[in-house]
Amino acid sequence: MMKFIGFVLLFFGFIVIAGSANDCDGKCMEQANTIGEMLTVISVGLIMSIAGGLILSKTGVFNE
Repeated sequence: MMKFIGFVLLFFGFIVIAGSANDCDGKCMEQANTIGEMLTVISVGLIMSIAGGLILSKTGVFNE
């Protein structure tokens, strides 16, 4: 179960980081995130990814 949680955190952390700008190629800039919001989203995604990686390293996934 911990491996599953680790993989989910790692995966969704990367997805959150990839979608942090929340823009649509400049065609709807009024809906895009500000720099502060983008940095907050990146921080949350980075924390999720690190937590997932730590869980996976503690469960021994990388040693198999």
